[in-house]
Amino acid sequence: MTTQALATKTLGTLGTTPAMGLGLMGMSALYGPADRDESIATIRAAIDAGIRLLDTGDFYAMGHNEMLLRDALTGVDRDSVDISVKFGALRGPDGGWYGFDARPGAVKTFLAYSLERLGTDHVDVYRPARLDPDVPIEDTVGAIAEMVEAGFVRHIGLSEVGAETIRRAHAVHPISDLQIEYSLVSRGVEGDILDTCRELGIGITAYGVLSRGLISGHYSRDNVQANDFRAHSPRFQGDNLDRNLALVEALRAVAADSGVSVAQAAIAWVASRGDDIVPLVGARTRERLAESLGAVGVELTPDQLSAIEAAMPAGEVAGTRYAAEQMAMLDSER
Repeated sequence: MTTQALATKTLGTLGTTPAMGLGLMGMSALYGPADRDESIATIRAAIDAGIRLLDTGDFYAMGHNEMLLRDALTGVDRDSVDISVKFGALRGPDGGWYGFDARPGAVKTFLAYSLERLGTDHVDVYRPARLDPDVPIEDTVGAIAEMVEAGFVRHIGLSEVGAETIRRAHAVHPISDLQIEYSLVSRGVEGDILDTCRELGIGITAYGVLSRGLISGHYSRDNVQANDFRAHSPRFQGDNLDRNLALVEALRAVAADSGVSVAQAAIAWVASRGDDIVPLVGARTRERLAESLGAVGVELTPDQLSAIEAAMPAGEVAGTRYAAEQMAMLDSER
């Protein structure tokens, strides 16, 4: 398998990396059925295109996503990719969510199972999916640091935490990157969190760059299926969806003037925010992947960036990212 060369960015201790990563969650969970063969083909196409960072979670369909990635990497040089794994979310056999566990013993247990499912002897970036309110971040990062020392983990990342937690974690062991939602309509990272990361030399892997497909230019009411969690997301419901899709149409006009698709405009906007910010695209098919990759070489002018932001102002999005109880858990530290 041969890979192309993409433009590069810098992610903290991970160093120089291609300017786009691939998030795999949707290939296993939450967005309705995905085609296994197409998912594997998409992962391999991403590697061929030069993507190196592949992001998964041990709780994505309870290990299914990790095993899917293992199969996709059959015959691929292990050193040609960086596998990023989130851990800590607790789920039941019914798919229910039961909080987070980031105790040191749990950290090492989760890692052992991930290594087995992935069929590898190390994870390149290992990160708690959320802040465990019952466990000091120093204890969690300290446990991962022991796994770094033992050779089972190469770099330590964080996900969806605030500036204070970032500082405390980084004081225990250098942090490679913060994974956090960042898009035209989700800009909570801007300000204290982003400033702190830059002060400490920590990169950003930005997920949700298309707001779970909402601002992809391909979404409509007909897209949602019963087992798609977006059916329960405030941004995708009722009048909120109508208002948000109207914003997408405004963005479509601006994107057309710039010679790009809606998705490419949205991805390129995130990429433009800095050389330390790598968009993680959640493409589930080779067609969507090809569209996303088309954003890598897009250089938006200041006037184009201003027009994009005017078409889709952050404060105009209707509805929160998650339901109220989920937002309370997510934002408890921020």
